[in-house]
Amino acid sequence: MQGAIEAALAKLEPGPHTIAAAGRTDAGVHALAQVAQCDLEKEWDPFRLSEALNYHLKPDPVAILACARVDGDWHARFSAVERRYLYRILIRRAPETHDAGQVWRVGHGLNPDAMQRAADHLVGRHDFTTFRSSICQAASPVKTLDELRVEEVCGFSGTEVQFRVRARSFLHNQVRSFVGTLERVGAGAWSPEDMRRALESCDRAACGPVAPPQGLYLAGVRYPADPFSDG
Repeated sequence: MQGAIEAALAKLEPGPHTIAAAGRTDAGVHALAQVAQCDLEKEWDPFRLSEALNYHLKPDPVAILACARVDGDWHARFSAVERRYLYRILIRRAPETHDAGQVWRVGHGLNPDAMQRAADHLVGRHDFTTFRSSICQAASPVKTLDELRVEEVCGFSGTEVQFRVRARSFLHNQVRSFVGTLERVGAGAWSPEDMRRALESCDRAACGPVAPPQGLYLAGVRYPADPFSDG
C-alpha cells in the first residue's frame, strides 16, 4: 500500500514522497480504514486530491476514501487514541473461494464461548510479553487492551468466528498471537485457564501458534477530533 500511494503522489508532485501511516501491517494483512499523512507543496482541494490519487492508483487494490487538511503537529500514528482490528476465521472443510486470501480457514469446529472466556483474561493492562514478537521494537511489553470480543457469524460462505480487538496501540504480532492461541482454546486443545497461565508467564514460548496474516484487518483508527468530519 505505502509504495503504491507514494508512487501515485509522485505523479502529482515531484518526489520523493514518504507517507506515515496510523498502523503498520505485515505482508498479507488487510486495511479497511488505514489513515496516512503526507506533506505536499500545492494547496490541494481534498476532494480533487483523492480523485487524482485514485486515478493513479489503478489497478492496485488500494483506494483513497477521503483526504483532509490537518495541522502541522498532527500525526497519523502518534495522534491516534484507538485502533480497532478484526480477525476472521472461516470454519469449513471445503477450500475458501470468494474469500481466498481474506480469511483463515480451519476445517474443525470452534467453541466461541470458551474462546470468549479465555479472551476475557487478556482484557485490561498487562505485560503481554507472551504475545509479543521477538522482533517487536516497542519500548515496553505493557499495554492496555480495551476489548477482545469473540462472535460467531453465519454467512454465505459458511460459519465464521470473528474477533474484534480494540486498544490504543499494539505490539508486533500481538493480535495474531491472541487469535492463534484462542483458536487452540476453541478447538479444545487449551482451556480458558491455560490462556491466563500463558499470559502470566510473560514467556513467548508459552504462546500458541501465531495466526496467519490473511484473516487480519485494520478496521478503524480514532483520533481526539475526526480529521475527516465536516463539523
